[in-house]
Amino acid sequence: MGAEPIDEPDTSNPLTRAGRAAEAGARALLSTGGVRGLAVEAAWVTTHLAMYPWGVLQERRSQGSDRHRLDHLSPVQRGLLIGDIEAAGTPIILVHGLIDNRSIFTLLGRGLTRRGFDRVLTMNHSPLTGDVRAAARSLGSMVEEVCDVSGYERVHIVGHSMGGIIARYYVQRLGGDERVHTLITLGSPHNGTMPAALVPLPLVRQLRPGSDVVHELAEPAPGCRTRMVAFWSDLDQLIVPQRNARITHPDLRARNVLVRGVGHMSLPVDGRVVHEICTTLAHLDHEGATIKDYKRSTGA
Repeated sequence: MGAEPIDEPDTSNPLTRAGRAAEAGARALLSTGGVRGLAVEAAWVTTHLAMYPWGVLQERRSQGSDRHRLDHLSPVQRGLLIGDIEAAGTPIILVHGLIDNRSIFTLLGRGLTRRGFDRVLTMNHSPLTGDVRAAARSLGSMVEEVCDVSGYERVHIVGHSMGGIIARYYVQRLGGDERVHTLITLGSPHNGTMPAALVPLPLVRQLRPGSDVVHELAEPAPGCRTRMVAFWSDLDQLIVPQRNARITHPDLRARNVLVRGVGHMSLPVDGRVVHEICTTLAHLDHEGATIKDYKRSTGA
C-alpha cells in the first residue's frame, strides 16, 4: 500500500503522451507481476466466456425478506448486520460494460453477499445499447424501482468498464447523486481510451478521449453528493493510457485506487479489489462520506 503521487500538468503533445503511455504499459507488462497478471487475465476470460450464456438469464432479485434473522448468517455477515444495519441493507447495483452481462460480477457478488450485504442486484443492459445517455436513463429507472421496493432512499453502484461511465453520467448529469450514495468504477475510461478510436461504432465513439460524453463529464458539477472510488490498473490493456481510468474532476469527491498487475477483465474478480469494495461500502454516513479518509493505492 502506498500513496498515489500527485500529478503534474502534462504539457506535452498527444504523440508524446501516447509514447509515454506505451512505454509505461510495456514496463508493467514485462514485470513479474505483469506476467502473473496476464496469466490470471487469460484464465478468467476463459472462465467468463463459459459463464457468459448463464449471465443472459434474468436475475432472481431478492429484496432481503430475511434480513432481520441472524441464525442462518455467518459470523462476518452477522457482524456487519449488527454493526450497521443501514450499510448491510443499502442496495448495491452492479453495471457491466460493453458487450458483456452480469456474469462478470459472479465472484464480486458472492464476495459482497458473504460480507453481509443484503441486496446485490445487477443491471443487464442490452449489448445493442447505442448511447451512454440512454443507458444512464435506464439505470435511473432501475434505481427508482429498487428504492421503491426496498424502502431505501439511496443505493450504491459498482460499474465495470463502460458501466462505470453509464453510472457516472446518471449521477453527474441526470441528478442521480440524490439516489446514489457511493459510485465505484473498475477500469472505466473517465477521460476516454485511445483504442476506442479504432472502432467506428457510435457507442464506442463516446468512449474516445475528447468525445462529447467525456466533455459533458468534465463540465462543472457543484454540490454533487455522491462519493466516488475509481480503481485503475497499470496492466489494463483496454484503457490507454491507463491513468485515464481515474476520476480527476475538481468538483467530485473521488478517490483513485491503483491496483498493480491486474488486467481489464480481472478487476471485478481481484481479491484486493473485492476486499476494498466491501470495506468502502461497510463505512458510510448519512451525508455520503466515508468514515475514514483513504488516500492509497493497492500494490502487487
